Amino acid sequence: EVQPVESGGGLVRAGESLRLSCTASGFTFDDYAIGWLRQAPGKGREGVATITSIDGDTYYADSVKGRFTISSDNAKNTVYLQMNSLKPEDTAVYYCAAEPLVGGRGYWARAAMEAPLFGSWGRGTQVTVSS
Repeated sequence: EVQPVESGGGLVRAGESLRLSCTASGFTFDDYAIGWLRQAPGKGREGVATITSIDGDTYYADSVKGRFTISSDNAKNTVYLQMNSLKPEDTAVYYCAAEPLVGGRGYWARAAMEAPLFGSWGRGTQVTVSS
């Protein structure tokens, strides 16, 4: 079973940093597009950043460009989301999601960063930024 597992959320003040981690259970990141998506209270799930470790290509939402960085450590089969200069509006549950590249919609999911394009999801980790 393909199961991403998130960790690293918490409560921070505006301007501080957090790093989220997503590890793979049952699959290898090289074969997938990996995305971080978030859902704030009362809002839909939105794409934050995506990566394909096989070629290193990354995509970011405009709202996080210059502040967040997505990266992968293939040896550890882990994808990270480094979040700097956090703002209260970044408060949300952050999810790691995966979609196959071959036989799936991975390349499309990577570019579009839309939740319905990702087939496998973690349980999410809460990030709360106080003002």
